[in-house]
Amino acid sequence: MGHRSIMMKLVVIVALAITSGCATYYQTNQAFNQDFERGNLEAALATLQANTKEANSKREFLYYVNKGLVLSMMSRYEESNSYLEKAFLFGEDYRKNFLYEAASYLTNPNVTTYRGEDHEHLMVLYYKAINYLKLGNTEAALVECRRVNIRLQQLSDRYPNENKFKRDAFVHTLMGLIYEADKDYNNAFIAYRNAVSIYEDDYERLFSITMPAQIKTDLLRTAWLSGLKNEFESYKEKWGLTDFEVHQTTGGEVIFFWHNGLAPVKAEWGINFVVDRRDNWVYFYNRELGINFPFSLEGYDKNEKDGLASLEVFRVAFPRYLERPQYFQSATISANGTEQPLMLLEDINKIAFKSLQQRMHLEMSKALIRVALKKVTEHQVKKEDKTLGSVLGVINAITEKADTRNWQTLPHSIYYTRVALPAGQSTVTLRLNEGNRATNHNFTYHLNKGQILFHTFTSLESRYPSYGAYADSY
Repeated sequence: MGHRSIMMKLVVIVALAITSGCATYYQTNQAFNQDFERGNLEAALATLQANTKEANSKREFLYYVNKGLVLSMMSRYEESNSYLEKAFLFGEDYRKNFLYEAASYLTNPNVTTYRGEDHEHLMVLYYKAINYLKLGNTEAALVECRRVNIRLQQLSDRYPNENKFKRDAFVHTLMGLIYEADKDYNNAFIAYRNAVSIYEDDYERLFSITMPAQIKTDLLRTAWLSGLKNEFESYKEKWGLTDFEVHQTTGGEVIFFWHNGLAPVKAEWGINFVVDRRDNWVYFYNRELGINFPFSLEGYDKNEKDGLASLEVFRVAFPRYLERPQYFQSATISANGTEQPLMLLEDINKIAFKSLQQRMHLEMSKALIRVALKKVTEHQVKKEDKTLGSVLGVINAITEKADTRNWQTLPHSIYYTRVALPAGQSTVTLRLNEGNRATNHNFTYHLNKGQILFHTFTSLESRYPSYGAYADSY
């Protein structure tokens, strides 16, 4: 390899290193994040609108979902859905750019386009469906339900392993609620039954999340209304609800979703690996964490093998999630002299951690290959020019970064309840509890007989991220 080729390669790498930067994704969006977390939505939206180049960048998906979510919170539902639809289509049309994929092995994963996590793509459709429901367009919300079904089937086909997150009880519950609002009780029953199965088989085992009691009531009611008397009696017996009776409300209902806190942020952590070469293999290992990755030397020439063999100890960067603990610990809704709790429906925080954990082996493998290839190149350059090789070594160290991008404006968790109200105008009180203190919010609704109205309330308050004990998750 001649000096000219080496220098050209270094220029490319340096350029990529500068573009990728050293800050995390959260830090690079500090102005937007501060405005959003303080509830200053107009300023947060203005920051997004002033940075439209993001829509054509490697963070295209995140630009769309952030703008869609902010607009939804501002009750600009049609505009919100236009951006969420772009995020959905991005997920449908995503193709790997192999040039950037190759470059990521010479620098870091930030040079590739952010595809979005599986649960993030499901949440796109949740917000779209909620927007349509608030616009009174149940038919369009049902279209989003069908899209969710397709996405869930794709997840199930992709992950045959039972220990992987591939079924979402929350979105099945949402589908049941929407079908019920459309008076399609048979499909509502099927959706609730799927949600029950997922809570019992997956959520309790993977996330320690128990099924909300409300779903039992909803399943039994829709079974009865669908004429499924055997299923009705079977589930009554299973849950010991022998005195359960279906009561048709004489008024309407509000289905109240509480978006509590903020989703985790991705940060970076590093692991030191020691290299051991035996026969035609190189082994990267960290005894403290019990990690050992074999790397075959088949297909590498002598110089490349020597470069790999010369490795002793080196640091590799990986992504990690940091939880932003919830500020409010619980909430209740009061109406007509009765008070009922909001029940945990989806813990996005736990799902995010699980999703990263289940692919951590792949993340580690890719990161080790990335560092190994950097070191091989560095070794070859040093043989021709020690100074140039040292410069490349510095560049390799600078560019060793993890991908810290994720959808950070999502809620930490979603809670819900159903509030039966008389026809006409009613006022309900939301009580948010934090220790011995409580914050109240009043809402007034006007319902027709038999109407189901959907309402969301977002609490953006959260506690500072905890930096302890997260490595154990991986």
